Amino acid sequence: MRPADLEALERATVEAVAPPEILEIGGWLVPLDDGAIGRAKSAAPLRHDLGPDALDEIEAAYRQRGLEPGFRVAEVEALEPLRTDLFRRGYAARQPTLFKTGPVSQLAMFSAASATILTKPDDAWAAIFVGEGFDPVDGASRVAALARSPDAIYAAAGEGGETQAVGVMTFGHGWAGIHGMRTAPSHRGRGLAGAILATLGRAAEARGVTRAFLQVEEANPARRIYRRAGFAPIWRYHYWR
Repeated sequence: MRPADLEALERATVEAVAPPEILEIGGWLVPLDDGAIGRAKSAAPLRHDLGPDALDEIEAAYRQRGLEPGFRVAEVEALEPLRTDLFRRGYAARQPTLFKTGPVSQLAMFSAASATILTKPDDAWAAIFVGEGFDPVDGASRVAALARSPDAIYAAAGEGGETQAVGVMTFGHGWAGIHGMRTAPSHRGRGLAGAILATLGRAAEARGVTRAFLQVEEANPARRIYRRAGFAPIWRYHYWR
């Protein structure tokens, strides 16, 4: 991947989860938040060849605000010295996550089913995050962050006039980002997530955006649906805490 695309993806990723404050320190994006979303409270390098030079300053920025320092670092060879230094400082790599990209054209054709597009989350949309099968505290934090995402649209799908699946698409730096995909446990396997993805893909097409990205934890079975929708991994990262 070209360095300019890598930087654009990292900027789009952080801006989508709307941390209250974002610093730039020594080639890093440093989002400062105390919520549930890891991307909103973990420093990420804008290049995959950075060393540990800025770590002291980044740690200080978090601690000055009463926040726990955290880092989101790709598993690429050039960042091995950085990961080694984080380990030496007492950090541990957690939550292996895949960063995936795919063509909007394929996403838009993934399903013939449709979802409803909202310009802002309504109560039914938010209720999925705090309902059965989800941690209500974590869910409420995610709803608050995603609701303030700049240039975002929200999708809802369900049966019987009810909302049983939701998702978000954000736009920025030439990319469309998929976030907040949730389906009520009792309604999984019915094609609702596919309807959400395809509808968001068609919305991106209407804006002339051709590339989409998302992040999914390695252990999440939703990886299968994202693969079928055209998303392929470009790197894996961990959160260092």
